[in-house]
Amino acid sequence: MNKEAAAYRRKKFLKYLLIHAAIISFVVICVYPLLRILSVSIRPGDKLFSTDLALLPKGADFAAYVRLLKETLFLRWLWNSLLITVTTSFIGVSLASTAAYAFSRFKFGGKKGGLILLLSTQMIPAGMLILPLFLMIMKLGLMNTYLGIIIAYSVSSLPFSIWILKGYYDTIPRSLEEAALVDGTSQLGAFYRVILPLSTPALSIAFLFNFTTAWNEYLVARVVLFSSKQYTWTLGLFELQGQYITQWGMFAAGSMLVTIPVLAVFLYSSKWLISGLTLGSVKG
Repeated sequence: MNKEAAAYRRKKFLKYLLIHAAIISFVVICVYPLLRILSVSIRPGDKLFSTDLALLPKGADFAAYVRLLKETLFLRWLWNSLLITVTTSFIGVSLASTAAYAFSRFKFGGKKGGLILLLSTQMIPAGMLILPLFLMIMKLGLMNTYLGIIIAYSVSSLPFSIWILKGYYDTIPRSLEEAALVDGTSQLGAFYRVILPLSTPALSIAFLFNFTTAWNEYLVARVVLFSSKQYTWTLGLFELQGQYITQWGMFAAGSMLVTIPVLAVFLYSSKWLISGLTLGSVKG
């Protein structure tokens, strides 16, 4: 028995060792490129094209960050991105939560076809949507405006959010709403008082999806926005890339700074990430 127990412990130890080695390897693979970008951002200007692989270069300073904040409209670009992204996320979650509730709880003509149509829109490449979005925003007279880009982002992110929330609503027992209706509340009251509080994980997932999608988007913004004061950070950093020279230090510094808002949102919502995706995909 002792030999069998010892063999079992060795096997279990080797299993854990392999799992942890794999996890550490993946972490290194993911983190190393970020460390290289950080290294470029603090590298002196005369050593930008150095082949030195040291993560902390000699003479490291924050001159690129200072130049980025003083010589460009980076803070304005960052503010534009935050305003557009947060507004898009709230609008997307608000519309998706009510639409998903209707698909989950009510029976109406075209329900199944509507769900299939929403799903099919996710199969269309993003580049194919640029022309119709451009025509729609131009007809509305919203070119080069915050509202125009917010509408474009909200339209493109709604289908996936509706599917995520609809799947999550399906896992919530109808008996909870029926109990609320018996107590005297309305259907809308049951939705706000019962369903929404229970759907915090799924709502967080939808918000995070809308946030990251709008925050990193470039193609639609390039078509809709053409004033440097209206640029998002994706367009602003592209301005640092010239025809003959690129400000790599400032480019790397901006790349590091724009990760902070997304990282903050992700860390805050990470406690709901796994549960929201798992429960939201149980039923379709």
